[in-house]
Amino acid sequence: MKIKTPTQETERLEALKQYNILDTPSEQAYDDITRLATFICDVPIALITFVDAERQWFKSKVGLNVAQTPRDISFCSQCILSQEMMLVKDTFLDERFKDNPLVKVDPYIRFYAGIPLLTPNKQPLGTLCVIDRKPRDLSESQKNALEALARQVMIQLELRRVSSQLATALDKIKIMEGLIPICSYCKGIRNDQGYWSTVEKFIEQHSDVEFTHGICNECMKVHFPDVAKVLLEENDDNKRNFVVDN
Repeated sequence: MKIKTPTQETERLEALKQYNILDTPSEQAYDDITRLATFICDVPIALITFVDAERQWFKSKVGLNVAQTPRDISFCSQCILSQEMMLVKDTFLDERFKDNPLVKVDPYIRFYAGIPLLTPNKQPLGTLCVIDRKPRDLSESQKNALEALARQVMIQLELRRVSSQLATALDKIKIMEGLIPICSYCKGIRNDQGYWSTVEKFIEQHSDVEFTHGICNECMKVHFPDVAKVLLEENDDNKRNFVVDN
C-alpha cells in the first residue's frame, strides 16, 4: 500500500520528535488507558500508537505482542489523515483495508476505531485505537469515552513535554549559575569541553537570548571620535530642546 501522508508531514514529524516518546519503556499511565479502552469498548485489542516516518510504534498495547508494524500497512497511518475518529465496521467491506496483511493474517483485524492524538497545534502524532477480530460498531457512549481517553493520552504527553523542557531550562540555569572561566583580556568564555568562545555564543548556547550589536557612547568616543562628536552634540541639543518645550 502506498503511504498517504498528512499535508504537513515534515511539521508533524518534528512535533512528534519534541515529545521524546518513541522507543520509551512502558508506563502505567498509558497502560491504564489502553486497559480502560478495551473494557469500555468490549474489544480484545487496544493500542496507543505513534506514526513515525516509516513505522507505527506502540507505546502501550493490550492484546498484541509486537512492538511496531510497517507504516505502509498500518490502519493508524490512515486515521491520522483526519482529525476525526476513523471507524471501520468491517474491513472485508472496506476497499482500503480488505487486502491488508493485518486483515488476512494475525491479528485478523475485522473492526477498527481510532482517535487521532492531536497536539495543541492540531498535528496528529498517532492514535488511541481499539480493534476486534469480528465486525461490529460502537455505541455513542463508547465513542465519547474513547475520545475522552484520547484526550487523557495527550494530557500525559503534554506533561512529559513540559517537564522535559523545564528540566532542560533548569540545566541551563545551573550552567549559568556556576563559575564561568572568562579571559581577562579578550573576555572570551571557556566551555566545559575546554574550548573558548565569545560571550554572545556562550549565552546563546545556554539560553533563548539573541543579540543585537551597537556601540556605547564611551566606545564611540574612543574608536569613532569624529562621529561621536556630531552624534553626541545632536543628542545634547535634542535633550535641551525637550526640556525647553516641556
